Amino acid sequence: MPFTHLDASGSARMVDVTAKQPTVRAATAAASVVVSADVVDLLRSGDVPKGDVLAVARIAGIQAAKKTPDLLPLAHVIGVHGCEVDLTLRDDGVDVRATVRTADRTGVEMEALTAVSVAALAIIDMVKGLDRFAHIEHVRLLAKEGGRSGTWKREN
Repeated sequence: MPFTHLDASGSARMVDVTAKQPTVRAATAAASVVVSADVVDLLRSGDVPKGDVLAVARIAGIQAAKKTPDLLPLAHVIGVHGCEVDLTLRDDGVDVRATVRTADRTGVEMEALTAVSVAALAIIDMVKGLDRFAHIEHVRLLAKEGGRSGTWKREN
């Protein structure tokens, strides 16, 4: 199978999706941020000195989904028609999950992955002064719907 993002001479190119009809599509991605128990306590109480970490991370993730083509050179500019970023506190950190929706010519997998990555980075930025060991783990696509390849879900 030929690489879709390379032209005949092997140079990178953006795939032309002009002829494709818009369809409803969605993608869900996840990441985990690992922090100390002390930071989790501060997140639960809302006492992180820099402010509301989870609110900042949620907005950062939504903004990132909309900015994906600015960050990934071969990503298409598409309408992000919906984006939900959910943050769940665990005893050792925060689970980040994002679902992005569109009715466009190409999927939103990269937008969902970008959303969870940037939301996780925002958490790190807000707590790095409290926990130098804070880190991001397991950025992954969980599911996608729509388009030519249909529905796909990650097996546990």
